[in-house]
Amino acid sequence: MDRDVVIIGAGPAGIFTALEMLKKGGKQKILIVEKGRAVEDRRCPKSKTGQCVSCKPYCHITTGFSGAGAFSDGKLSLSFEVGGDLPSLIGPDKAQETINYTDGIYLEFGADSHVEGLGNTEEVKAIRRRAIRAGLKLVDCPIRHLGTEKAQDLYYAIEQHLLKNGVELLFGCECTNLILEGDVCRGVQVRQNGREEEIMARHTVIATGRRGADWLESLCAQHNIAHQPGTVDIGVRVEVRSEVMETVNRVLYESKLVGHPRPFKNKVRTFCQNPGGFVSQENYDNDLAVVNGHSYKELKSDNTNLAILCSHNFSYPFNQPIAYAQRVGELTNMLGAGHIMVQRFGDILDGKRTWQKELAFSNVRPTLPDVVAGDITAAMPYRAMTNIINFIQAMDEVVPGFASSETLLYSPELKFYSNRVKMDEAFNTNIQGLYCLGDSSGWTRGLMMASAMGVLMGRRLAAEG
Repeated sequence: MDRDVVIIGAGPAGIFTALEMLKKGGKQKILIVEKGRAVEDRRCPKSKTGQCVSCKPYCHITTGFSGAGAFSDGKLSLSFEVGGDLPSLIGPDKAQETINYTDGIYLEFGADSHVEGLGNTEEVKAIRRRAIRAGLKLVDCPIRHLGTEKAQDLYYAIEQHLLKNGVELLFGCECTNLILEGDVCRGVQVRQNGREEEIMARHTVIATGRRGADWLESLCAQHNIAHQPGTVDIGVRVEVRSEVMETVNRVLYESKLVGHPRPFKNKVRTFCQNPGGFVSQENYDNDLAVVNGHSYKELKSDNTNLAILCSHNFSYPFNQPIAYAQRVGELTNMLGAGHIMVQRFGDILDGKRTWQKELAFSNVRPTLPDVVAGDITAAMPYRAMTNIINFIQAMDEVVPGFASSETLLYSPELKFYSNRVKMDEAFNTNIQGLYCLGDSSGWTRGLMMASAMGVLMGRRLAAEG
């Protein structure tokens, strides 16, 4: 199989690379290789079974057309200050311009025209004043909320558009390796239905998302693709009654707060806030279960959930941040007998585990049906746990009641995008013809910035003809 462009991974970065090539009138032969299924064929059985059944060979929530985006809450962050470090590579002005352009594409395919977090100036100022007193920074970021169920419809429309315009989509196909001649990438090796095959291409784009971050890291080591260890995020998903978050939910929808709590002063931040949302589970390789959160446009719970993530950097003598985060997750899974664990904040402060029967008497009832009550502090590293506790107590000054004894903490919440591929502002790596995009590249975090990176890649490839 010979193609002009082969894209590994049908997540936002890969999708928008192909979309922009079409928009710019490119005539190249484009093939997208995706290990999972088409978006219309993705099904999570948990909605019927009530518990995770560890789908094989991959989790349908994380793998398939549109990646984790189709089953996420579908929030598009419309500020260059949110979504990773791409602005440091291409410049903040170019990043914001591309975000605005990319947002227009989402609107073309059916995104809600309403933007959260605009206006309410005086109320925003009041929240910011409380954040400053607590030693936290409030990051202004308008949000376009797709909604979990609406996101699937939107990405289905994009999928059909690509197919109708000649983009080939190869589902159920796993990329196993690169084909290199010296410092030039000539294509990829893939496996489908037990059969090995080579796909030759002038340009190879790897856009495997957080799901493929560790796989890309192994490729970098194998083929001397220039990279460096980046930041790994370890934390918890916090769930409170929506009454506690009522003002923040209404004024901002998503409160993006950043702090550096004592004594360690690591960066700690909130991420992926879901008003009226549901805590969810994702499964990675080796049956690693991690927690996440969803928010639908129409279906609502009584609770609001959000992640609190601690950033950790490793360089010498240990330089494998993804492996570190996986070990933390594996230990937590072991203590939870393969399930996500939950603990009440008050129990953490009292030095005791949470029992399942105690959850039944709480104001905050878990929205994850098969969660297991236990002691997350037995698995969470001391540094991370201390950061989380101190950050939650600071949050309580911004959102009174956030540090309630009944506030729920789910673990593990891990973000696998720590391997940073070295590249220039045109996304050239040290391997000619090879480009790495999105969360797996280490440069983006989230739907919008990954999509914007794909747009820029698509423009470049279309221009080269």
